[in-house]
Amino acid sequence: MECTNKVGLFRFAWKGAATLFAGGLLAACATTPMPPTSDMTKARDAISIAQESGARQYAPAELDDAQQHLKQAEVAVAAEDMVAAERSAHRARVTAELATARTEATKATDINQEMQQAAKALREEMKRTGEQQ
Repeated sequence: MECTNKVGLFRFAWKGAATLFAGGLLAACATTPMPPTSDMTKARDAISIAQESGARQYAPAELDDAQQHLKQAEVAVAAEDMVAAERSAHRARVTAELATARTEATKATDINQEMQQAAKALREEMKRTGEQQ
């Protein structure tokens, strides 16, 4: 009889442990994931870099889009939709990086044009100087 009680007690403990484990799994699935803090920080940093590079002047649409995606990420965090928050933060970072790249490309094009104009002016001056001699 004593053996039967031990088996019954073992089965009861096993069922209790299995129930607790299943409940723990359900609770883990039901909890809200952590906010994408790192992605949000990277997006903010990329937007700051874009602003500092002059994107407001050279790539305003991309900069505005990046800022809008960051705002969407913040709204998603407040709504506890961390998947959407992460997606929006990633889009904000990529769009800000695009704004920076477009800004730098436009600046390089402007410098190239200025150098070409200066070279042309120098050639014309050299031509005039040569004709005067």
